[in-house]
Amino acid sequence: MGGNGVLVCAPLECETLEGMLAAMDKAKAQGADLVELRVDAMSFGLVSEVEELIRRRTLPAIVSFRLNSARAAQKHNDKTTCLRVLRLALELDVEFVEMEHEVVSHFDIDELMDKRSSSKIIVSRYLNGEKPSKEKLGNFIASMQSSGADVIKLLVEVDYITDLAPIFQLLTSCQVPLIATTVGDRGLISQLLGPKFGGFLAYGSLEGAIPGLPTLTSLKQVYKIEHMNADTKVFGLISNPVGHSKGPLLHNPSFRHVGFNGIYVPMLVDDIEEFFKVYTSQDFAGFSVGIPHKEAAVACCDEVHPLAKSIGAVNTIVRRPTDGKLIGYNTDCEASITAIEDALRERHAANEEARAMDSSPIAGKAFVLVGAGGAGRALAFGAKSRGARVFVFNRNFKRAKALANAVSGEAVRYEHLDTFCPEQGMILANASVVGMEPHTDKSPVSKEVLGAYELVFDAVYTPRNTKLLQEAAQAGAVVVSGMEMFIRQALNQFRLFTSGLAPEEFMRKLVLEQF
Repeated sequence: MGGNGVLVCAPLECETLEGMLAAMDKAKAQGADLVELRVDAMSFGLVSEVEELIRRRTLPAIVSFRLNSARAAQKHNDKTTCLRVLRLALELDVEFVEMEHEVVSHFDIDELMDKRSSSKIIVSRYLNGEKPSKEKLGNFIASMQSSGADVIKLLVEVDYITDLAPIFQLLTSCQVPLIATTVGDRGLISQLLGPKFGGFLAYGSLEGAIPGLPTLTSLKQVYKIEHMNADTKVFGLISNPVGHSKGPLLHNPSFRHVGFNGIYVPMLVDDIEEFFKVYTSQDFAGFSVGIPHKEAAVACCDEVHPLAKSIGAVNTIVRRPTDGKLIGYNTDCEASITAIEDALRERHAANEEARAMDSSPIAGKAFVLVGAGGAGRALAFGAKSRGARVFVFNRNFKRAKALANAVSGEAVRYEHLDTFCPEQGMILANASVVGMEPHTDKSPVSKEVLGAYELVFDAVYTPRNTKLLQEAAQAGAVVVSGMEMFIRQALNQFRLFTSGLAPEEFMRKLVLEQF
């Protein structure tokens, strides 16, 4: 089935009949097209409860009974019960009945097949700990199809995002409807991108119900996967961690706003070099690069923009359509520095301070930078280009020294950050992860020293108003949220992704309303 015909399914695991029915109502309200009723999770004594569940369903359903699930093993790992449930589901003409390949292989299911009228049979296989190749996966599918399956389902454990590549290839080439689902956070994009590659359905969980699955709400409202098709271009954030990213909330509606056929997804990547060795298709058209990969990304590109090369960090990669080469850019630098400059100009204008129009308001100022990673490098080079004097603090002093040398600045040991005060009216820029969710009670500097700074910038934007910014505002400093840097770099990134102008007013409004 093609992308536009994809179904969104909510798997339900509740111990009681009423719990299952209530969860089904929630799934319906959140936009599910059907539900998978995982009967093995129920603490029932009578098959009659399953009959009532099926009769009272408010959505089309898949009825499944997994013999080897944890609950089934504890309570009723009973093949007889399993067969009774599946037979009942067929008799009641439920839309889909899922049978494990093990059940199909060990029992004569011809009688079950004969009982059905319009029910479709899904034959499933859980590849526990296996990392099969595309060829081996194909063999599994051929074996499962020979059992008379209408639909094939594979549940695969993945340790790395690169383990998903054979699954996407298989979805594209499979001759029977195929459901491929994965276990774990690194498999999240299997559901988000499955429809593009021809997946039969995508699983979405009720809010926070199943780790590693997108929520129903995000599938229907953020990603709108029903609009995907084989021509949809894939963009995403390469980062670790990646769960904090607001990128999907911004880029996906913006793609739709300008009529661009693209999807932007979170990509939890451990090894960026391996990622680009595996994902070479033109389908994967562009990437944001986050922590901790911005510096390593430089070596992954075929060409690097001069600014990004001098910084030594890439936060945007575009696959050139003409030849598939990866081109690296840095949109962090101008985004962060112009956000700081504009805030200072606004303060000076309000105070009616005369400034030379052609000079930067940070020229000649002490620019105190915390963090020497990719974002820190962008800030350091940006500050240097505007004539600021850069002081670099980093827990790893060797990294601080290397960055300071690159911008003709000075490295200072991290433990001196709270006592560093060569002058008043300095600029403080936090480019570390200190204060990012979930550690929102942390700040890189104590509030007692913030009075020495005219402006404080925090690259962290989750939360938007960090502890550092709250305390800086109390100390009388101009504060600039990482959200402003995020918006500006995203606008430039969007232009690179789409080879066109970004809808700035729309994107700014979206950020203010949604984030």
